[in-house]
This record gives sequence, C-alpha cells and structure tokens, in this order.
Amino acid sequence: MNPIGLEDLLGRERYGAEREAIRRRVIEHKRSRRVPVGERITLLFEDRATVWYQTQEMVWVEHITDLDAIREELEVYGALLPGCSELSATLLIEITEQSRIRDELWQLRGIDQHVWLDVAGDRVAGVFETGRENEDKLSAVQYIRFPLDPVTRARVVDGAPLAIVVDHPAYGRTGQVPEAVRRSLVADLIDDHAALAALRRVRDG
Repeated sequence: MNPIGLEDLLGRERYGAEREAIRRRVIEHKRSRRVPVGERITLLFEDRATVWYQTQEMVWVEHITDLDAIREELEVYGALLPGCSELSATLLIEITEQSRIRDELWQLRGIDQHVWLDVAGDRVAGVFETGRENEDKLSAVQYIRFPLDPVTRARVVDGAPLAIVVDHPAYGRTGQVPEAVRRSLVADLIDDHAALAALRRVRDG
C-alpha cells in the first residue's frame, strides 16, 4: 500500500475547521475495518485512511509544524500500513475495570504466539511487532501483520470466509470477519485504488 506523503495532509487551519466532521467519517469508516474477538480483544485493520487520521491527529494535538518533524510522524505511523500481500492490524486489549488491567494483561503474556487469521480453515500466524512485551508488562496495544502467500492471498480475494482466532490458554476466542470487513480487506489486496478512495472520503467528505 502506497505511503502517505506530506501532500496528503491538511493544513492546520483547514483540519481544525473540519476536525469534528472528519472524526465522524473516520468512525464510520472503521466499522468496515474492525473485528471483535470475544469481549476483550478487537482488531482494527489499518489502511491509508486510518493511518492518515492517526498522523493528522498527532500533528494537530502536538502542534507540530516543522516539516521534518511531520515527516518523522509520517514515517512512524506509515509503518502500520500493510505491505504487498499482507494484512496489517492494531490489536487492542480492552479491559474496562481499572483495578484489573495489570492482572488481566499479565495473564495474556505470550499472546504474540496465539493469534491467527483463519482462511476457510487454514491458519496464517500473526506476526507481532517486537518490543511491546517484556518480563514486567504487556502493552494493551499491539501491532500485528498477517503475511499471505500467493495461494492464500488468492483464496482471500476469491471470497474465502475469514476469522480471527485467539488460542491463548487464558483467552480462547474466535471472531468471524464480517462481510463488510472482508470486502474491504479484499479491496486492499487487489490494488491501491480502494485505499486511496477511502482516504479521500475520510479527508474530503
């Protein structure tokens, strides 16, 4: 998926004026990118629109105006974009009870070995970004990729049913990928036009 450039970002004045409307469009866009897996784990599949929004928000919130600093943010968040023949997602561990967060996360250590994309019964292992778990803690936000070999990619594009499987000893759940999400992911794999169109809808309305 092509990277996001400086030319894709809105100026501070325009973004500030349209920020609330953009936020509403992003929320709607994410409906076709989100897969709940049980009650505590959600995957948000990233594309140019979701990554653009994260970058634009960071530039806005942090009052970043230096072009080199903005380029650094584009590089950081651009790393979330899926590469050729892969899907990329942010995995969120959602624990609402404040007093339980540390214990619940502690129980999920090693989750990076237990998340799969199920393609009509065949599993693709999730590849997690390193450095988000250590001996003391596990981050509630993880970044994960599902690399697809040519045969599996073709099956996804041809309409194979998809699911996310978590088989951790402390949390075994399966989340079926809704049809709207499956179609969105297929569009990502076919070419970059769908991702570009989604970005324009979110950015420009």
